[in-house]
Amino acid sequence: MIALRNNLPLVCFPDGRIMNFERTWLATSLAKAAERAGYKKWWLASHVTESVTSYFEQDFGENTVTITGLEKAVQSVLQVIGYSDVAGEFAASPPPARISLEELARNAGHGYELAFFDLLRVRVREALDAKAQRLEICDAHSGVKLLRSAKVWRRDCSGLLEEIVNFVREEVVSARKEEMELQLS
Repeated sequence: MIALRNNLPLVCFPDGRIMNFERTWLATSLAKAAERAGYKKWWLASHVTESVTSYFEQDFGENTVTITGLEKAVQSVLQVIGYSDVAGEFAASPPPARISLEELARNAGHGYELAFFDLLRVRVREALDAKAQRLEICDAHSGVKLLRSAKVWRRDCSGLLEEIVNFVREEVVSARKEEMELQLS
Protein backbone atom coordinates (compact mmCIF):
# COMPACT_ATOMS: atom_id res chain seq x y z
CA MET A 1 0.00 0.00 0.00
CA ILE A 2 1.21 3.46 -0.86
CA ALA A 3 1.18 6.00 1.97
CA LEU A 4 0.04 9.42 0.82
CA ARG A 5 1.21 12.72 2.21
CA ASN A 6 -0.86 13.73 5.24
CA ASN A 7 -2.82 10.50 4.82
CA LEU A 8 -5.26 12.33 2.54
CA PRO A 9 -6.52 10.86 -0.73
CA LEU A 10 -5.76 12.32 -4.13
CA VAL A 11 -8.73 14.02 -5.78
CA CYS A 12 -9.60 12.75 -9.29
CA PHE A 13 -11.48 14.96 -11.75
CA PRO A 14 -13.59 13.61 -14.63
CA ASP A 15 -11.11 14.94 -17.19
CA GLY A 16 -8.32 12.85 -15.66
CA ARG A 17 -6.62 15.60 -13.67
CA ILE A 18 -5.46 14.58 -10.23
CA MET A 19 -4.56 16.91 -7.40
CA ASN A 20 -3.64 16.67 -3.75
CA PHE A 21 -6.49 17.20 -1.35
CA GLU A 22 -6.26 20.83 -0.23
CA ARG A 23 -8.07 22.41 2.68
CA THR A 24 -7.89 25.90 1.16
CA TRP A 25 -9.44 24.74 -2.09
CA LEU A 26 -12.28 22.97 -0.27
CA ALA A 27 -12.90 25.95 2.04
CA THR A 28 -13.07 28.25 -1.00
CA SER A 29 -15.58 25.94 -2.71
CA LEU A 30 -17.66 25.86 0.49
CA ALA A 31 -17.60 29.65 0.84
CA LYS A 32 -18.79 30.04 -2.75
CA ALA A 33 -21.62 27.55 -2.19
CA ALA A 34 -22.65 29.38 0.96
CA GLU A 35 -22.62 32.69 -0.86
CA ARG A 36 -24.86 31.25 -3.59
CA ALA A 37 -27.19 30.05 -0.81
CA GLY A 38 -27.31 33.56 0.63
CA TYR A 39 -24.64 33.45 3.37
CA LYS A 40 -21.90 36.02 2.89
CA LYS A 41 -18.67 35.26 4.73
CA TRP A 42 -20.08 32.02 6.11
CA TRP A 43 -18.25 31.31 9.36
CA LEU A 44 -18.79 27.52 9.21
CA ALA A 45 -16.80 26.96 6.01
CA SER A 46 -13.55 26.32 7.88
CA HIS A 47 -15.27 24.01 10.40
CA VAL A 48 -16.94 21.94 7.68
CA THR A 49 -13.61 21.80 5.84
CA GLU A 50 -11.89 20.44 8.94
CA SER A 51 -14.67 17.90 9.49
CA VAL A 52 -14.44 16.59 5.92
CA THR A 53 -10.64 16.60 6.05
CA SER A 54 -10.69 14.63 9.29
CA TYR A 55 -12.99 12.05 7.71
CA PHE A 56 -10.69 11.61 4.73
CA GLU A 57 -7.60 11.48 6.95
CA GLN A 58 -8.86 8.98 9.45
CA ASP A 59 -11.81 7.01 8.11
CA PHE A 60 -11.60 6.97 4.31
CA GLY A 61 -9.85 3.82 3.25
CA GLU A 62 -8.95 4.67 -0.36
CA ASN A 63 -5.96 6.47 -1.87
CA THR A 64 -8.13 8.42 -4.29
CA VAL A 65 -11.54 10.04 -4.20
CA THR A 66 -13.52 11.12 -7.23
CA ILE A 67 -14.87 14.62 -7.32
CA THR A 68 -18.37 13.15 -7.09
CA GLY A 69 -17.40 11.21 -3.95
CA LEU A 70 -15.90 14.31 -2.41
CA GLU A 71 -18.97 16.39 -3.21
CA LYS A 72 -21.24 13.76 -1.68
CA ALA A 73 -19.16 13.67 1.51
CA VAL A 74 -19.32 17.44 1.84
CA GLN A 75 -23.05 17.57 1.07
CA SER A 76 -23.65 14.87 3.68
CA VAL A 77 -21.89 16.91 6.37
CA LEU A 78 -23.81 20.03 5.37
CA GLN A 79 -27.14 18.23 5.58
CA VAL A 80 -26.31 16.74 8.99
CA ILE A 81 -25.56 20.18 10.46
CA GLY A 82 -28.74 21.65 8.99
CA TYR A 83 -27.48 23.51 5.96
CA SER A 84 -29.27 21.68 3.15
CA ASP A 85 -29.47 24.94 1.25
CA VAL A 86 -25.67 25.17 1.14
CA ALA A 87 -25.45 21.44 0.31
CA GLY A 88 -27.70 22.02 -2.69
CA GLU A 89 -25.37 24.73 -3.96
CA PHE A 90 -22.12 22.88 -3.31
CA ALA A 91 -19.97 21.88 -6.25
CA ALA A 92 -16.21 21.58 -6.02
CA SER A 93 -14.41 24.33 -7.88
CA PRO A 94 -11.92 23.45 -10.59
CA PRO A 95 -8.48 22.92 -9.05
CA PRO A 96 -6.21 25.93 -8.73
CA ALA A 97 -3.56 26.34 -11.40
CA ARG A 98 0.02 26.79 -10.28
CA ILE A 99 2.82 28.37 -12.24
CA SER A 100 6.37 28.32 -10.95
CA LEU A 101 8.23 31.37 -12.22
CA GLU A 102 11.52 29.68 -11.38
CA GLU A 103 10.62 26.67 -13.53
CA LEU A 104 9.62 28.95 -16.41
CA ALA A 105 12.83 30.98 -16.04
CA ARG A 106 14.90 27.78 -16.17
CA ASN A 107 13.00 26.54 -19.23
CA ALA A 108 13.40 29.91 -20.95
CA GLY A 109 17.15 29.88 -20.50
CA HIS A 110 19.47 32.20 -18.70
CA GLY A 111 18.38 35.80 -19.16
CA TYR A 112 15.91 35.25 -22.00
CA GLU A 113 12.93 37.30 -20.89
CA LEU A 114 11.11 37.09 -24.23
CA ALA A 115 11.08 33.30 -24.10
CA PHE A 116 10.03 33.53 -20.45
CA PHE A 117 7.01 35.70 -21.24
CA ASP A 118 6.00 33.41 -24.11
CA LEU A 119 6.10 30.42 -21.75
CA LEU A 120 4.18 32.39 -19.13
CA ARG A 121 1.49 33.29 -21.67
CA VAL A 122 1.09 29.61 -22.62
CA ARG A 123 0.78 28.53 -18.99
CA VAL A 124 -1.75 31.26 -18.14
CA ARG A 125 -3.87 30.29 -21.15
CA GLU A 126 -3.72 26.63 -20.12
CA ALA A 127 -5.05 27.65 -16.70
CA LEU A 128 -7.81 29.67 -18.30
CA ASP A 129 -8.72 26.80 -20.62
CA ALA A 130 -8.93 24.49 -17.58
CA LYS A 131 -11.39 27.01 -16.06
CA ALA A 132 -9.25 27.45 -12.96
CA GLN A 133 -10.72 30.04 -10.64
CA ARG A 134 -7.48 30.61 -8.79
CA LEU A 135 -4.04 31.04 -10.28
CA GLU A 136 -1.10 30.62 -7.93
CA ILE A 137 2.16 32.15 -9.11
CA CYS A 138 4.90 30.64 -6.99
CA ASP A 139 8.69 30.86 -6.73
CA ALA A 140 8.42 34.48 -7.80
CA HIS A 141 11.59 35.82 -6.20
CA SER A 142 13.80 32.93 -7.26
CA GLY A 143 12.42 33.08 -10.81
CA VAL A 144 12.96 36.83 -11.12
CA LYS A 145 16.48 36.60 -9.67
CA LEU A 146 17.25 33.88 -12.20
CA LEU A 147 16.00 36.05 -15.06
CA ARG A 148 18.02 39.02 -13.81
CA SER A 149 21.08 36.87 -13.05
CA ALA A 150 20.99 38.37 -9.57
CA LYS A 151 22.28 36.67 -6.44
CA VAL A 152 20.34 39.02 -4.19
CA TRP A 153 17.08 40.91 -4.70
CA ARG A 154 17.71 44.25 -6.39
CA ARG A 155 15.59 47.22 -7.39
CA ASP A 156 15.41 46.02 -11.02
CA CYS A 157 14.05 42.68 -9.71
CA SER A 158 11.09 44.54 -8.18
CA GLY A 159 10.44 46.19 -11.53
CA LEU A 160 10.49 42.89 -13.40
CA LEU A 161 8.20 41.26 -10.82
CA GLU A 162 5.72 44.10 -11.24
CA GLU A 163 5.92 43.66 -15.01
CA ILE A 164 5.21 39.93 -14.65
CA VAL A 165 2.20 40.54 -12.40
CA ASN A 166 0.80 43.12 -14.82
CA PHE A 167 1.38 40.74 -17.73
CA VAL A 168 -0.56 37.96 -15.98
CA ARG A 169 -3.40 40.33 -15.06
CA GLU A 170 -3.67 41.55 -18.65
CA GLU A 171 -3.72 37.99 -19.98
CA VAL A 172 -6.48 37.01 -17.56
CA VAL A 173 -8.57 40.12 -18.21
CA SER A 174 -8.25 39.84 -21.99
CA ALA A 175 -9.22 36.18 -22.03
CA ARG A 176 -12.16 36.06 -19.65
CA LYS A 177 -14.80 38.24 -18.17
CA GLU A 178 -15.33 36.46 -14.88
CA GLU A 179 -12.98 36.89 -11.97
CA MET A 180 -9.91 34.77 -11.34
CA GLU A 181 -8.14 35.01 -8.02
CA LEU A 182 -4.41 35.58 -8.35
CA GLN A 183 -1.96 34.63 -5.63
CA LEU A 184 1.74 35.47 -5.70
CA SER A 185 4.26 33.73 -3.49
